[in-house]
Amino acid sequence: QVQLVESGGGLVQAGGSLRLSCAASGRTFSFYHMDWFRQAPGKERELVARSSSGGRTYYADSVKGRFTISRDNAKNTVSLQMNSLKPEDTAVYYCAAGRLLETIDYWGQGTQVTVSS
Repeated sequence: QVQLVESGGGLVQAGGSLRLSCAASGRTFSFYHMDWFRQAPGKERELVARSSSGGRTYYADSVKGRFTISRDNAKNTVSLQMNSLKPEDTAVYYCAAGRLLETIDYWGQGTQVTVSS
């Protein structure tokens, strides 16, 4: 059974930092792109950061320079270091994995991040 389990969410003041982690199990994810999405209340889910199977990274413009995605293929984990957090970063953050570039095959259950002003 494939599972993606996020951890590390919580409440933080604006300007603070959080580190989200995602533990994947059930298969080897080294050939998958690993992503972090987020969904704020009343908004669509959006891609925040991606780590391709080849090691390239992508960031949404809104988080460039503040967030860093990293993965450890040996441990089947992906992390998101979030610095200089803003109230607009408040959302449920989801870990996701896909074999093909335009597909998501697996989702985590989500973890809440709340940034207070």
